[in-house]
Amino acid sequence: MNVQESEIFMITVKTFMLGSIATNCHVVYIGGSDVIAVDVGGEPEKLLRFLNDNKLNLTKIFLTHGHYDHIDGVYDVQKVTNAKVYIHEFDVPMLSDTQSNLAFWIEPTADFKPVTEYITVKDGDVIDAGDISFTVLHTPGHTPGSVCYMSEDVLLTGDTLFNMSRGRTDFPGGSDEQMLSSFRRLKKLEGDYRVFPGHNGSTTLEFERKNNPVMRGII
Repeated sequence: MNVQESEIFMITVKTFMLGSIATNCHVVYIGGSDVIAVDVGGEPEKLLRFLNDNKLNLTKIFLTHGHYDHIDGVYDVQKVTNAKVYIHEFDVPMLSDTQSNLAFWIEPTADFKPVTEYITVKDGDVIDAGDISFTVLHTPGHTPGSVCYMSEDVLLTGDTLFNMSRGRTDFPGGSDEQMLSSFRRLKKLEGDYRVFPGHNGSTTLEFERKNNPVMRGII
């Protein structure tokens, strides 16, 4: 299992690549033995083993959006840990519908387990988690309910902002116009952030402002 670790002021983030297309699952330490997980895209046994081996208590699961490759492991992990699941209200149908969450396209033979216990979020919500809190930024484009979670200098961007790239908009519910609006919003955030995306390696917002071809091209 590929694991990356970053110390960010008071926040530690460990990143696991899980599932059939190596989706990033970010485990964020929020105080003591408590952690949250951002997107659990598959292979729940790997995340559960890590939690058990390190005596960690998973309290929350943040979903950046509802595509199958970001939610496939949620049911099993929630069942074992009783963690609360958070998702934007617009992507709720994806928690149970294999057409809208693209399970039929990504892994058509998979035995997908719907997630029925969740808390909906919207833009501007603040979620308290241990010693820190996260602000929800609604950043549609990849899906109608795509969000980023921001805390201190950490920005968890899902499939909105990647290192030198952006999320796809050609799936059902995707929108080029909304994606560019979301990029514009992220570009205008004050200060710098360590960016932890849904796929590939981490980056920084300042690097993306200067080098990402999409972000450079917008005003």
